[in-house]
Amino acid sequence: MSNECVICQLVASEIEVSPVHHDELCSAFMDIQPVTPGHLLVVPNRHATYLSDLTEDEGAQMFRIGQRMAVAVRKCGVKCDGINFFVADGVAAGQEVFHVHLHVIPRFPGDGFGLKLPPDYEDRPPRSELDDIAEKIRSLIA
Repeated sequence: MSNECVICQLVASEIEVSPVHHDELCSAFMDIQPVTPGHLLVVPNRHATYLSDLTEDEGAQMFRIGQRMAVAVRKCGVKCDGINFFVADGVAAGQEVFHVHLHVIPRFPGDGFGLKLPPDYEDRPPRSELDDIAEKIRSLIA
């Protein structure tokens, strides 16, 4: 087995997977530690640690395939009243495997999964703060 990242090994079939999709840009397979039945991963075939390392085509294809996977999961018979997409991009976001991957997670009431919002979530920042941040972001978009 090579010293590549675990997702690279999965894409290269060096580790056993339950595949769902493969094309020239990305692959999808079942998560080996599913949050709920039907939880799968969509990954770029080329190693990319962060979203910013993807080409626009790779990023777009990853989300296109994620959408197709979500439609199929809803129809396949697993318990699924909703779908969450989740990407952890960086340590502060909870990234533990350093190859970009999109989780497609079937959801249903009482499944035990959720996102915890901060205590001050209900407090809205002033419009001037939102406008300032928006301008900074706009100025950096290529």
